[in-house]
Amino acid sequence: MLFEPVTQYDLDEIRDLRPDDWPDIVPDFEFYLSSPYCHPVKTKLNDKIVGIGASIIFGNTGWIAHIIVDKNYRNKGIGSQIVNCLLEVFKKKSVLSCSLIATDLGKPVYMKAGFRTVAEYSFLRKEKPWKNRSISDCVIPFKEEYRSQIYDMDKKISGESRENLLANFLPSSMIYKENNEIAGYYIPDLKEGLIFADTINAGIELMKLKYSKIDKAVLPSDNKAGINFLLQNGFLKLDRVGTRMVLGKDVDWKPDKIFSRIGGNLG
Repeated sequence: MLFEPVTQYDLDEIRDLRPDDWPDIVPDFEFYLSSPYCHPVKTKLNDKIVGIGASIIFGNTGWIAHIIVDKNYRNKGIGSQIVNCLLEVFKKKSVLSCSLIATDLGKPVYMKAGFRTVAEYSFLRKEKPWKNRSISDCVIPFKEEYRSQIYDMDKKISGESRENLLANFLPSSMIYKENNEIAGYYIPDLKEGLIFADTINAGIELMKLKYSKIDKAVLPSDNKAGINFLLQNGFLKLDRVGTRMVLGKDVDWKPDKIFSRIGGNLG
C-alpha cells in the first residue's frame, strides 16, 4: 500500500473520515501541516483517501495519532499498515519510545504492532452548576522570564522534550508561582488546555480557573487528587476511558502531576 504526505488540498476530504463521536479533525491536521516535527500521511484506493495518520516527534520520543480508516474499508488491514508506516518514520529518526492513546476500536491494532498498556485516562463531564470560587493570588499571567522553568517542568512531568510544541502557546498561559518558584501552569489554547503542576495545591488552583468555564475534563486516572476535586464540584465520571500505550523504551512521565491532558493525540 502506498503512503503519501497529507497536503492542504486533502483537508476537505479528510474531514469526512472523522468518527461520529470525534470533534472536527481538520484543525489537528492543519496543526500537523504547520509543524515540522509532525508527519501526517494518507493512503488511497480508487483515488479516494481511505486511511490517515500522523507521527509527532520530540527528539527520542514520539506519538502516533489520528489513525483513522474509512468505515467502508475497515477490517482489511489498512489500520495496521498505517501504523507500520508511521513506525518506520520513527526508526529513521532514531525515536526510542512511541506513545499513543487508543480507542477500543484501535487497541487491537496497536497490540498487534507490539504496543503495551501503561495507563488509563478518565473522562468526566460537569453535571451541576459550578460554584464561583476565588482564585489564588499565586495564579498569574505568563512572563517571558518563566519560559525556561516551564520547559524544565514539562520535561520532568511528560518525560519528553516538547519545547517546539509549547513555544507558541506559552504567551497565553497562566502560572502558579509560590515562593518565587513555578509550581504549575495552564495553557488554555493548547488543544483541551494542558495543566501540569508539581504540587496538588497548584494543580487544584489552576483547575478552578479552567473548569469555571469548561464542562469536560480528561486526566490520567492516576491523578486521584484532580479527579476527586472534580467529583466534589459537580462533575461525574463517564464510562469511557482512554488507554495510553507505548512501544519501545518506557517514558518516565508523572501522571499524578497532569491535571488536564492536551488531547487524544498527545496525552
